[in-house]
Formats: sequence, C-alpha cells, structure tokens
Amino acid sequence: MAKKGIGDVQVAGKRVFVRVDFNVPFDESGGITDDSRIRAALPTIRNLVDRHARVILASHLGRPKGKVAEDMRLRPVAERLATLLGFKVGYVADCVGPLAASAVEKMRDGDVLLLENLRFHPEEEKNDTAFAGQLAALADVYVNDAFGTAHRAHASTEGITHFLPSVAGLLMAKELKALGGLLVSPARPFACVFGGAKVSDKVGMIRNMLQRVDVVLVGGGLAATFLKARGLEIGQSLFEADMVDEARKIMEESDSSGVPVMLPIDVLIAPQVKAGVRPRVVQVTSVPRDHAIVDIGPKTVEYFFGRMQSCRTIMWNGPMGVYEIPQFSLGTRSLINYLSCLDVTSVIGGGSSVDAVQETGVADLVTHVSTGGGATLELLEKGTLPGVEALNDL
Repeated sequence: MAKKGIGDVQVAGKRVFVRVDFNVPFDESGGITDDSRIRAALPTIRNLVDRHARVILASHLGRPKGKVAEDMRLRPVAERLATLLGFKVGYVADCVGPLAASAVEKMRDGDVLLLENLRFHPEEEKNDTAFAGQLAALADVYVNDAFGTAHRAHASTEGITHFLPSVAGLLMAKELKALGGLLVSPARPFACVFGGAKVSDKVGMIRNMLQRVDVVLVGGGLAATFLKARGLEIGQSLFEADMVDEARKIMEESDSSGVPVMLPIDVLIAPQVKAGVRPRVVQVTSVPRDHAIVDIGPKTVEYFFGRMQSCRTIMWNGPMGVYEIPQFSLGTRSLINYLSCLDVTSVIGGGSSVDAVQETGVADLVTHVSTGGGATLELLEKGTLPGVEALNDL
C-alpha cells in the first residue's frame, strides 16, 4: 500500500480535487452536532492552501438516493469549515455542470471551494465513467483524503483516478500507515479486542487477524454468539443464529493455530435493555433465560487487562456492551481508560468504539483513532480498498 501522497506532486497554481468525508451529523434545527470529520481534513486542506493550490473539495452527505434533498445540502458544512480555517470558503450548489465549472474558473491560488453533495447525482454511486470524467474536468490533480469512503468504488473515489494523477491526502496516509502497520509489521505481542453487535460484520476481519496476532479477546454482542457456539445459555441476549457455526469454526481455527480466542468469564445481565434497569453480575455459566447480557463483567475486565498487559500492540474494534446506556458501559469505559494509560501502539477502529473514545475525551492518548467504519473493517480483512488501490503507487 505504498501510495504517492500530496508531497509527491506539484500543486502550486493547480486545481486540486480533494475527496473528503464531510458526512457529518445534524440536529433537527440543521446545526452540525459533530464536526470531527471536518477537522480531520484540515491538515490536508491547509497544506494545499499553503502551497498555493486551488482546492476543490467534494463530499457526500447522507443518503439522498440520487436526488436533490434540501436538508442534505453542504452549505452549512462550508460555513463551519470557513470558521475552522479562519478564512472564506466558497460553496457552489452543484458538483458538475455549468455552476461548478464557473465557480472553479473564478478560483485563485489559495482559494477553497466546496462542491455540492456528490450523491445528488445517481451516477456517483454507480461509478459512472462519464460522471467521473465531469468531476475530473474540474481539476488537474486528484487527492483522496476520505478514508471512510475508500471501500466504495464510486465515481469520486475510484472512477476519477482514471483521468487524473491521483494521490493520498494526509489523513488517508495516516490511516494507511496505522492500519497497514497492523497487517505488515506490528510490535509483538499483538492483541486484538473485538466487540460490537454482529459477528457477520467482522467475521472476515477476525479470521484474517487471527493469523497475525498473539491473542484475540471477544466482548460485546459478538461474545453472545460465541458463547452460544460453546453451548452456553445466553438468555434473551441478541445474537446471530446464522453465525453460530462461523463462531464455532473460528474457535476451531484458534485451537489449531494456537492463538487463543478469549471470551468473557462473567457478564453483566439485565431483565430489559433500557435505561433505569438495574443490572447484576453473573458467571457466563449462570445467565438466566429471562435476562440479556449487556456488558462484560468486572472479572472479565481484569482477565482481559491481564492478557493485554504484556502486549506492545493492541487493536480494538467495537464496544464491550451497550455503552450508550450508562449502567451498561463499564466494560467499554474501563477498556478506553486502560488503553489511554498504556505505553503501547494502540489502534482503535469502528464507528461505535470511536464514538465512545471521543466521548471520554482521551482520543489524544491513544496512538490512532480511525475515521473509518466499514473501510477499517474491509482493510483489515482484505488488506486493501478500491479507493486506495486506485491511487498512484510510489
């Protein structure tokens, strides 16, 4: 995955098309509630501006299904970006056609322009060649800084690269270095911690990482499916019935490879999965049929920490319980605090676990917090992504 970056191309006086991920959340009044994705793109934008490029930004927002949706326009994003940069950011109400071409034509060196939502055009998600050509016609150089969308072969992530010199932005390069390092040369011992709800989302990644790590630790909803595969009672816990055999196969692969897959030894259970319900701790062999597993237990927390204590690299993907409900969040919060105190290479990926880390305010205390959800999972499963593969090699 050795790809050219923005430092490998001349950009002064050139029109540089930068694919960013500005798919940010809004509240009911139309205000941006979390601008972390915008902030993540600032280093690349500032680098290009300082080097006198004409910076053309493009992103999707939401799922407008190929039609214009007024509540998914990017004007508020342009306004927030201008505030963060400290200077004017242009905005144009289309990403191709006369409006976009005219706006780009008026740009001067150092200007920044945000195009309208790419997904207002159905051709974007279809990776339509003609549409990709229209996007490319606006620029001289292409930069992909949207790691979170690099697993999609869309016109703005893959198709456009067939028309322009194409390189990675600073955020993309950072993601590839951190996640690629887990696949190529991690410092050992190396532990992977998997949580979240679905085995089906992560079975490929778990299988791939099982060949590369020294220990796998499983919590969250995934643990319920694995415990079921071991023949244990899991009560009313959510699990994937069609993944029980897959979980069993993974444990068989663990036995044959000698890489242990560690499951909880105690869990937090509750009669209902909702706020205000009082949970209690039981051994995994004592889950009542009328209760659900909602978190890992305190002995499991200590057990997992003991296995991680000697590790030099730790990758974590997915919360340990229903962390959105405070009384079910102890396992997840404990893991976050533990990782933030360790002198190790710590990489955190996956939307929910990233959200949990950001909420605790310790994101700066871990080595890398990935901006990708599905992109992180696919990269760790397959070793590459369509939007990465399409960039120019070093």
